[in-house]
Amino acid sequence: MNFLDKLADIDTFIFDVDGVMTDGFVLINEDGDLFRKMNTKDGYALRFALDKGYKIFIITGGKSISLFKRLHSLGIPEHHIFMDAQEKVPVLTQLVKNQSLDLSKSVYMGDDLPDYPCMRLVHLPCCPKDAVVEIRELAAYVSNQEGGKGCVRDIIEKVLRVQNNWFQPNKNQ
Repeated sequence: MNFLDKLADIDTFIFDVDGVMTDGFVLINEDGDLFRKMNTKDGYALRFALDKGYKIFIITGGKSISLFKRLHSLGIPEHHIFMDAQEKVPVLTQLVKNQSLDLSKSVYMGDDLPDYPCMRLVHLPCCPKDAVVEIRELAAYVSNQEGGKGCVRDIIEKVLRVQNNWFQPNKNQ
């Protein structure tokens, strides 16, 4: 099965945050608050996919009110955002059970070793081009974009284009 064939049945996207939706850098103020930079094109693609009926879940070891607010403002339901997840497989297992998540129709995009076990369980493991070597070796697709610089948009757009759900200028959208 070639890569494009793997995109035909995808209905769910699962993303890590730091190193995927962000460039992996955090700024820390004197109160210990963390600041992340997120790509607005990634944000647009997330909202576009949600509006088209795709499911999006976030599983991250990070935790902050501002991160939660940003993800929720994009339309990701709060019960689809899992923060402070030091072990990600139990979260994924609960999603399969409680959300009827079908891993054979799911993409997981991660960038570092905590993502490895989840990536082994899904139909299409993906990563940004600057992911650690072990993740790049496991990934069925390595984006040509780095974390925080469009890799989320890249995989969403590829899936939606294959399924004829991406923006089409000749249609009223």
